[in-house]
Amino acid sequence: MIGSRFAACRVRSGMVNPLRPEPRPSRRMPWSIVGIATAGGVLLLLFFLGTRVMQGDVFALDRRLLLALRGSDGVPLGSMRFASMVRDVTALGSTTVLTIVVAFVAVLLGSMGRWRTGALVAVACASGSWANVLVKHAVARARPDLVPHLMAETSNSFPSGHAANSAIVYLTLATLAWPLLRRPAARVFAMTAAVLLVIAIGASRIYLGVHWPSDVLAGWLFGALWAIGWWRIELRMLGGR
Repeated sequence: MIGSRFAACRVRSGMVNPLRPEPRPSRRMPWSIVGIATAGGVLLLLFFLGTRVMQGDVFALDRRLLLALRGSDGVPLGSMRFASMVRDVTALGSTTVLTIVVAFVAVLLGSMGRWRTGALVAVACASGSWANVLVKHAVARARPDLVPHLMAETSNSFPSGHAANSAIVYLTLATLAWPLLRRPAARVFAMTAAVLLVIAIGASRIYLGVHWPSDVLAGWLFGALWAIGWWRIELRMLGGR
């Protein structure tokens, strides 16, 4: 009786019980460290691309990919109808379409009583677009002149605004829908659809000849990093971890 009481006191006082096995080390993935390392790697890659571009470098892969999508006479591969379809796809990443999508989603969230989330989505998407414009002006890369353009563009080239803004908007909406979808299959579909749409929009810019592939890659990286960063901010504001 006295021994059992003494053992209980030792447990309550925090003394080590020699009969208790040592706890096994946790095998859980340190996602916070992985996330920070990934974000750091993306930032370094963006810095590398931007520095090379500001020095006037044109990557060999940029030239090969642009020329691979054109014939010997500069005419794009595929029919005229296909080129028209590509222009329709690229319009899904335009400022006009994305602004309408964000505005509708923000109002919808507000009508559901989630004004804070709606405002957060609007601020995240708008600030990302402005930040991308600032980077464009800082780098000041001209549009590719290697092949004829299939649509008119006048702004700077790096990073691609269509690629960056579509990644910001559609990935933000996919992460917003994630907790609302109960079935794992629905969550996977929403995220996969968003990623495929972002890839299609970026690829369309290369096909149309208005961006170097490195412009699109930088836009994807910038947009994805921005969307994930604001998603983490939303979780913090809602008390999540």
